[in-house]
Amino acid sequence: MLKLQKPVLPLPTMYANITKDITLCQRLLQKGELVSVPTETVYGLGANIYDDIAIRKIFALKGRPFFNPLIVHIHHLDQLSTLTKTIPETARRLAGEFWPGPLTLILPKRPEISDLITAGKPTVAVRIPAHPMTLELLQKLDFPIAAPSANPFTCISPTTAQHVADYFGDRIPAILDGGACTVGLESTIIGFEGPTPIVYRKGGISIEAIEALVGGVRLVTENEEAPQAPGMLLKHYAPRTKVVLNDTPQNALQAFEGHKVGILSFTKKHFPGAIHVETLSQTGNLEEAAQKLFAALHRLDEARLDVIIAERFPEKGLGISINDRLERAEN
Repeated sequence: MLKLQKPVLPLPTMYANITKDITLCQRLLQKGELVSVPTETVYGLGANIYDDIAIRKIFALKGRPFFNPLIVHIHHLDQLSTLTKTIPETARRLAGEFWPGPLTLILPKRPEISDLITAGKPTVAVRIPAHPMTLELLQKLDFPIAAPSANPFTCISPTTAQHVADYFGDRIPAILDGGACTVGLESTIIGFEGPTPIVYRKGGISIEAIEALVGGVRLVTENEEAPQAPGMLLKHYAPRTKVVLNDTPQNALQAFEGHKVGILSFTKKHFPGAIHVETLSQTGNLEEAAQKLFAALHRLDEARLDVIIAERFPEKGLGISINDRLERAEN
């Protein structure tokens, strides 16, 4: 018999460390402190890439294993030469088309890049975020920042400053408030180990858009022991509440009669028997659904449900990335 436990969740609290002061965040990062930064994808937990003590604070606060590499954030394409040994032509084409934006490139690293950031691998993951406040912050710094998502390891990614504060309270000196994330899914991650680019994480840029630019790609999106990139573990992006992924949520409701059930739906608003429904796009827009996904999961997780039934999305465009997140939440 399925055993369901009711999650115990704190009520949202406003924290004084939520700020719009970019100069304050600059000073904190220069002193070796952590700062949560907004991006178009999710909020990140940032630190100076050349300060190993600060980088270790990221892993400690998140409870993140050291075998899981971090993404380095820069503000200009010219900075790549300070981080990487070589840049394949395909990588340059992708960067030229999608940066700033939700694309991360995995490239051969220069020796001065800490093994803490790369999990001991000879490559480093890099991107330029498309958020004006974080770009301004990066321009004020004389170093890039490493910034994984600002959430405890495997939990739902944060897409507002309040999500970050609800997770960590005042344990982060500053949370730069840039509003709700506009893409809402982590970046697509691509590596280069031969003539065919490798997608290590499905994300905010669709596979179709990438293939339209560079041709076919290879998918390698799961690795439990030594992931080449973030987001490859089978369990990730997971609420505290049990998640069940199903093609027909209304039919799945029958299996949970007598339980408090929430529904995560693509377009439909009404599900008899469910006590909480989150509809991501009544018009069937996958970009809108992606932007709203994590915020909806946060609300469902706060609703003190027994189970969340998530509808499987169309396997096209960003629907593929949404399904990837829901499958990892279900594991």
